[in-house]
Amino acid sequence: MSLRVWQKSCVSAALQRYQCSPHFFCQATPGSGKSRMAAEVAHRLLQADLIDLVLCFAPSCQVVEGLKRTFTRVLGRPLDGRLGSLGVASTYQAMGHHDAAFWQLLENYRVLAVFDEIHHCAGHDPVLSNAWGQVILQRLQDQAAFTLALSGTPWRSDEKAIALARYSDPEGRLVCDFRYGLKEAIADSVCRAPRIAIIDNSAIKLTELSGESPFVKLYTSVAQLLNESSINFENLLAHQEVVDAVLNFGRSRLDEIRRKNPDAGGLVVATNIRHAHQVAAALRRQGDECLVVTTQTPGAQQAINDFREGLGKWIVAVGMISEGTDIPRLQVCCYLSRVRTELHFRQVLGRVLRRTGHEDREAWLYVIAEPSLLQFSRRVAEDLPDDLAVLDYIQFTHTTHDNQTSTNEINDKNLGGSLEIQLDRSPMRVEENTEGAVAEDKLSHMELSSRFRTEILSIY
Repeated sequence: MSLRVWQKSCVSAALQRYQCSPHFFCQATPGSGKSRMAAEVAHRLLQADLIDLVLCFAPSCQVVEGLKRTFTRVLGRPLDGRLGSLGVASTYQAMGHHDAAFWQLLENYRVLAVFDEIHHCAGHDPVLSNAWGQVILQRLQDQAAFTLALSGTPWRSDEKAIALARYSDPEGRLVCDFRYGLKEAIADSVCRAPRIAIIDNSAIKLTELSGESPFVKLYTSVAQLLNESSINFENLLAHQEVVDAVLNFGRSRLDEIRRKNPDAGGLVVATNIRHAHQVAAALRRQGDECLVVTTQTPGAQQAINDFREGLGKWIVAVGMISEGTDIPRLQVCCYLSRVRTELHFRQVLGRVLRRTGHEDREAWLYVIAEPSLLQFSRRVAEDLPDDLAVLDYIQFTHTTHDNQTSTNEINDKNLGGSLEIQLDRSPMRVEENTEGAVAEDKLSHMELSSRFRTEILSIY
């Protein structure tokens, strides 16, 4: 497989940097092909007889497996740590369990150490480092012949410094040896142009049952509801009709895409394991088969591999496909996770950005209009200042069994309706009656009798 233009440039920059420093830091947008570039760097160093072994580290087993496949294909030899291999790939968590014989490899051989999604490793000094960063500082930073640090989202939610990174003084800005942003990736046809559909509602009726007289209040947006009532974001994610509404938008979009690209797939990022099964049940009720992959799924890695190769239309995951996992056929994602950090948001968006051909130019992400998610969505557009960001306000009809309206028939007419919520403040708890529902601290019942207002952020 030939290298892309940016990958060739990055490989050249790395080899030049290694003439004066053993460390190289690459920031490249998710979905652009960082693993392929890293494998080529390893290949060139081996050809030049500058290294003997390659050690790869990544945050999850899924990413590790992807690194093994890519490096084995490029180097022509396995990366499984067995006799005859060129090295080993393992998770950051496993670093703390390697014995002295493993670390002796760095003393006896010239090693290239590759760190994928390096932002998981915090540390410039032992005090401010996390456990993974400490191992890098103590065992790898000065012992490896060369290091190659990779990240698509090079920052941490706790604002700590990233291991192996350099920062400007006194501004404290990250200094990268090579940058390849989303704007460049879209212009080069490396990544798809993201469309983020923000799902909101302008008439939300909350009924609080407290004593004999219920209290009713109307909210004009999801943000107002979350800011001014006791309803929290997980309450919305748990409610069946909210789940159905988000999935309907995603399903309609995926069906439209599959008419041109039959192999296209969809991803739902769920909040927890029980929520994932709730989402899967909703998809199946709507007529779509799906795979569920969680930490408790037997053979989860094989299920992901099967989906990657074309088995199934939807995959529902909790944390296993949010970062680094390479499934190019994904073009639509429904974000139903309770995690609201910009790092996680952008990593999830990255799962649908990788292009496979000429008929997959768009990537769609559907999110509920929670304030921080709305902010993150707008910041994606800010990363592309020279591109056109178009904000469309559309009223989506709520789908029922009696009257179904496809997204192709939707117009911008301001239609009535409201999202009705009933909140029972009585002290008695009601037994759970929905299998797989997310546990809620407050007793609430929501009924969708509304049309959703959806803001579509398009980046061309």
